[in-house]
Amino acid sequence: MKIIIKILLSLFAITSLPLFAQQQAADPDRTSGVQAGPDPARTAWVNQYCSDPAMPEPRGRGRGRGGRGGGGAAPSSSDYLISAIPGVISATARWRTLWTDTGNNADSPIGVEDGVLVAQNDKSQILKVRLDGVVELIATDTYTGGALAMTPDGTLYVGERALNRGIWQVEPRQLFANTMNGEPLECLTTGVLNDLIADAHGGMYMTMGGVYYTNPQGVVSGRFGVNGGNGLALSPDGNTLYVTGRLPNANPPSNLTLPAGAPEASGGLVAYDVQANGSLSNERQFAWAGGDGMVVDSQGRIYVTGNGGVWVINDGGEILGFISTPRSMISVSIGGPDKQTLFGVSIRDVEIFAIDLIATGL
Repeated sequence: MKIIIKILLSLFAITSLPLFAQQQAADPDRTSGVQAGPDPARTAWVNQYCSDPAMPEPRGRGRGRGGRGGGGAAPSSSDYLISAIPGVISATARWRTLWTDTGNNADSPIGVEDGVLVAQNDKSQILKVRLDGVVELIATDTYTGGALAMTPDGTLYVGERALNRGIWQVEPRQLFANTMNGEPLECLTTGVLNDLIADAHGGMYMTMGGVYYTNPQGVVSGRFGVNGGNGLALSPDGNTLYVTGRLPNANPPSNLTLPAGAPEASGGLVAYDVQANGSLSNERQFAWAGGDGMVVDSQGRIYVTGNGGVWVINDGGEILGFISTPRSMISVSIGGPDKQTLFGVSIRDVEIFAIDLIATGL
């Protein structure tokens, strides 16, 4: 009897209202849980729907393919050391585990008042992991949804990575964008729809082997610049977009200064000026650290994963510090009731972490 009770409790550990109701109409051309690039049906689909059936290789590698550095069992807290960063984090702060799950299936965190939202690519669902460890099922049937964005009015969107990729509003479920210039987004690349970030106007930027913009009416434009990109974030005033990457032939200066205890930096951040219509200009190398997902705080500081931890970079591109982590993380976000909780996501297997900040999120 005890064994049966334990099994039932594990089955209902994730709470939800529409637990078994399909929230998106079934599409016979798409395979849930399979990304578009390796879908065996993709070649025939592209030949049928794309004017140019050539399938360009992705220009930029992203965590949608499985991520970088999320693997390995979580060491004990004694295996990492937090170095204080003035105004950001105390040396006494410690990461705590909120939730674990098997598989590579959590991405694109959005911090909210009582926890963090994550998309489960493999399971085609969206979860809220609360600060008390309780998990709520927010949405199902997202067709390999692995990227999330929330507009200023609180509307949640998911970037679906299955064949015929696109951006969908979650509630009520409706298509926001899946074409550019009359062609399916699927015709652009075999690369993954990595990440999304909403702007103040209800539009959103995405990385998909390049950087693109979808305006509030769902019209997609780009590619902007040459950076393939992955994680992205907007400055507090919305005038600058940050995207992970290094531009061709860009090399760090010989006198690059790193904080004490930080590893040798790799990757970087590329910045763009945001125009009134959402387009991007002035692509430039901004910083010399960063590899995957990121978030910006109220002072414009950027928290970006890479090199087995989280880099903190100011709005001038200076590296302020490095937050060590129990495991490598693919992405971070800030939330909590006081907007002073930094959430981190590790994968293979999934582990959602939280740590207290001195800084405050947007």
